[in-house]
Amino acid sequence: MCKAIVYVTLRESVLDPQGQAVKGALHTLGFDEVNEVRIGKYMEVMLDSADRAQAEERVKEMCEKLLANTVIEDYRFEIVEG
Repeated sequence: MCKAIVYVTLRESVLDPQGQAVKGALHTLGFDEVNEVRIGKYMEVMLDSADRAQAEERVKEMCEKLLANTVIEDYRFEIVEG
């Protein structure tokens, strides 16, 4: 068994209105040093697989087909034991 940790973020070229709202709120709270905020998604996926290469391939497929909208989002993942 292994766990995939998946991070999905908007591409740099895509406007992030939620990130802009958080940035504005941080400025309102006095955190004027904040220059940019980008919002993303974090997922943990438990896999019933002992083969690391196969797990990586399957997680890549999951990201391409469902977990990330590859038109506007980038993703990265790591496989960890347990």
